[in-house]
Amino acid sequence: MESDTLRHRIYFDVRDYECDMQGIVNNAVYQNYLEHARHQFIKDRGLDFAAITQQGIHLVLMKAELEYKGSLRSGDAFYIDIQVERLSRLKLVFHQQVYRSVDNRLMLNANMTVTSTNKEGRPVVFEQADVLLDK
Repeated sequence: MESDTLRHRIYFDVRDYECDMQGIVNNAVYQNYLEHARHQFIKDRGLDFAAITQQGIHLVLMKAELEYKGSLRSGDAFYIDIQVERLSRLKLVFHQQVYRSVDNRLMLNANMTVTSTNKEGRPVVFEQADVLLDK
């Protein structure tokens, strides 16, 4: 990962209904957390995800790499750190780490690769992506 990436932190709490019968957060729920954090990150950088889509640019997830390190439980407070790296003119990687707040323990390490397409699914350069990167 490049050293000139922008870091961002977003806080959450685990809700009861996100847990499975074992009392831990269901593995699929982490993808919801990660997606919400990416959307919030984009918003915090002055971009509107819905407006981007209305402009005909679709930011689509093309690769999800998740490495589970521990399990969150109901009521746990946690945060997600985000760093963005440009892989090419069309691809960005959101490096995301989920930490339990009480002890700052790493619970999940994720690399989410996103690309930009038009509504027909053809590649298109998302020029505004530069605001996601630290210059």
